[in-house]
Amino acid sequence: MGKPLIPAQRRERIQEFLAIHQIARTADLCNLLETSEATVRRDLEWLEQKGILERTHGGAILSQRVIFEQEYQQRAQHYPEQKKLIGEFAASLIEEGDIVFINSGTTATQVLQHIRRDSRITVFTNNVSAVMDIGDPGFHYYLTGGEFQSRSNSLSGRFALDNLNLVYANKVILGVDGISLKHGCTVPSNAEAEVVRRMIDRTKGQVIIVADHSKWGAVSNFPVANIDEIDKFVTDEGFSLSAIEDLKEQSVVTLLARNASEVA
Repeated sequence: MGKPLIPAQRRERIQEFLAIHQIARTADLCNLLETSEATVRRDLEWLEQKGILERTHGGAILSQRVIFEQEYQQRAQHYPEQKKLIGEFAASLIEEGDIVFINSGTTATQVLQHIRRDSRITVFTNNVSAVMDIGDPGFHYYLTGGEFQSRSNSLSGRFALDNLNLVYANKVILGVDGISLKHGCTVPSNAEAEVVRRMIDRTKGQVIIVADHSKWGAVSNFPVANIDEIDKFVTDEGFSLSAIEDLKEQSVVTLLARNASEVA
């Protein structure tokens, strides 16, 4: 065992580890730093106060800020295969007779594209991309109306909110730009955040979040839901087992899209 590291050195090593792995277990950091669990926990608490990481059950995740909203086509290039699988799996959660809210975003678009065309369901959405992509869906399909947002190919504003007030859904399926235990679900646009919060308010049933594994630990500008408001989280197999346990403690069921497995 070498010379013990001073606090500044330990914290630098922790940040370097998280920069590579995004997620760290306390046990792994103890081995890396050759120090006690109590010391690691103090270092993690200090780093969390600085906004560098977020502590989780048994470790920490790197805090990632999503400040600017990327263009729709740019976002569509990130993890396309995972988003397709997530969309297909989330679409299978929609049942005959459901009234469903689905928001904008590339993963939410995949959900809309994978709904069975002969489904006896009704969908309300602010997702303009889906209109261009799916054509005649074969099920009842309503756009919220509202002001067009070119960066996200979505609709928002007073018209959208007022129209959402005219209906209750029994499921809402939402794509988000960030999800974390501390900050919940977040998006970079206030216009989209208003629509998403209204959809949740008007849903008398399950709240389902869809996002690939890279969104875990990311925090954007506008909150839309706390973790305790979520019923199910559909993601891909890149999502960490420790994060699944963290969500399980918050009564969130994590569904892994690739093998359609459920961790409860």
